[in-house]
Amino acid sequence: MRLGGPVFEKCENPDQWIAALRRLGYRAAFCPVGTDASNEVIQDYVKAAQKADVVIAEVGAWSNPISPDGETRRKALTLCKDRLALADTVGARCCVNIAGSRGEKWDGPDAKDLTEETFDIIVETVREIIDDVKPTRTYYTLETMPWVFPDSADSYVKLLHAIDRKQCAVHLDPVNLVCSPQRYYNTDALIRECFEKLGPYVRSCHAKDISLSPRLMVHLDEVRPGLGNLDYAVYLRELDRLEPDVSLMMEHLPSAEEYALAAEYIRSVAGEVGVEL
Repeated sequence: MRLGGPVFEKCENPDQWIAALRRLGYRAAFCPVGTDASNEVIQDYVKAAQKADVVIAEVGAWSNPISPDGETRRKALTLCKDRLALADTVGARCCVNIAGSRGEKWDGPDAKDLTEETFDIIVETVREIIDDVKPTRTYYTLETMPWVFPDSADSYVKLLHAIDRKQCAVHLDPVNLVCSPQRYYNTDALIRECFEKLGPYVRSCHAKDISLSPRLMVHLDEVRPGLGNLDYAVYLRELDRLEPDVSLMMEHLPSAEEYALAAEYIRSVAGEVGVEL
């Protein structure tokens, strides 16, 4: 398994990027270039990563390709296809997006999001993205979410079978699945179920944490790894059973200092359970 996260330093070339990653102790990285980069620049970063034994974990395609608004959907589909093509060019472990939402907020809940109609729309949308791009070196993945499919290990398995494309795989964020006290107090079982059912398909994962507030009604907040209730010992042990290049990427923290504290915590747990990052 490889730990990674964002780089806050300004990096103007591949050598500076690799040096920054080394200072942080990261062996995985978010894609350092965009779709507007020239092929020469892209290849320079790819070669630098290969030489330094750094895995490009993810290319984000954050958008709403199932939006009920036609123009929003069209732009999102174009973005997803462009980003998947970039992921294939750089040999990233995956291109990742959420399924989207049938509501106004691209990553927010809507009454239609967990319906069979939306499930079918997600299936057709992912098929279109993969079939148009035809990736051979990377995978299109959907990040697990609390209020749209895939919202559980079982719904992810169902989606994979329905999509039926070799280049569709899994992006696992267990914190996003913790949407109730029942799951909050049993994250060990939740994590084990995810890896039991999805392990062979997992390409990349996110590292964060979650905290339940003692006030009515249920209030769950994303927090820095180590400040919540996610069972990182189980999480790291399960990840360690997968292929050695699977990536664990920290996200959503406000500063380099917060990322350093998160990495310190994750590495301390890894040391305790005998897992190499």
